[in-house]
Amino acid sequence: MFDNLKIVWHQGKQFIPDVVAEVVPGIFRGRPIISLAKVNEDKLVELCPTGAISKAPCSINLGKCTFCGECAIQFPEKIAFTKDNKLSTNQLDRLIIKEGEDSPIVLNPAKIRAEIRKTFGNSLKLRSVSAGGDNSCEWELTASNNVQFDMSRFGIDFVASPRHADGIVITGPITENMAEPLQRCYNAIPEPKIIILAGTDAISGGIFADSPAIDRSFLSKYPVDLYIAGNPVHPLTFINGVLELTRSKYMKK
Repeated sequence: MFDNLKIVWHQGKQFIPDVVAEVVPGIFRGRPIISLAKVNEDKLVELCPTGAISKAPCSINLGKCTFCGECAIQFPEKIAFTKDNKLSTNQLDRLIIKEGEDSPIVLNPAKIRAEIRKTFGNSLKLRSVSAGGDNSCEWELTASNNVQFDMSRFGIDFVASPRHADGIVITGPITENMAEPLQRCYNAIPEPKIIILAGTDAISGGIFADSPAIDRSFLSKYPVDLYIAGNPVHPLTFINGVLELTRSKYMKK
């Protein structure tokens, strides 16, 4: 017991006490800000490998953005990435950042199904499906339940079987060979259930959007409850997004 107390004394708390207020250190790129500075927008648009940047007015679609940061490197007077890790919404157009605007990305309360907060407000079990992902988002989702982020303290966990799950978290662009397994997984989850898309590849297909090897027809069949931007998704981004979806009281803390 005394050894444990000494560790706490010397190292402090190993978990993040307040995931809502925590700022991500290091080189993390969060929500970008686009200034009204005049630049060559044609060259700016050409820089983006996924077509996330549009002109007139200049905007960035975070559902397509790979967060490579090249736009901010080449045009620092126009684009800057902040440390804001809250990149989740339930309305796709809210992932479009426009020039001259500096507003947080939030969910549309009117689009949150009533049964979500009624049923999953205190406990949420999720089945993670890597639908052709490159393991980057999958690693971050795994990290969301380590000792630092400790997602389980909110009653949010990943489970091994879809029959024990309340919804699915999809990572990856959804390849042809994962389309049927994804459908089977979804069918095995009891009602009510939710769908979360985590990462650029899941939201838009990312750099694979035009590939003939992907099959995203699953997404046209069901409503998506949460889009979590990032490439990959940071654990704090994931946790904050799920908390905002399932329990508004915590997010208003």
